[in-house]
Amino acid sequence: MAKSKQVMTVKDIADYLHMHPMTIYRYVKEGKIPAFKIGTSWRIRRDSIQKWIKESEQQTEGGV
Repeated sequence: MAKSKQVMTVKDIADYLHMHPMTIYRYVKEGKIPAFKIGTSWRIRRDSIQKWIKESEQQTEGGV
């Protein structure tokens, strides 16, 4: 059984969130999604994305 990735690429995150990779790049550049670079490539921790999703859900619930 393959262990789930803890550090993901922009494409991995785009697939995971069902979004276009350019949207993920834009969110990273705007600081909306926490990310870091390895060389010239952005990497994003799975736990950071899960936290970001929870925070986004809470903001949406509070703003309704």
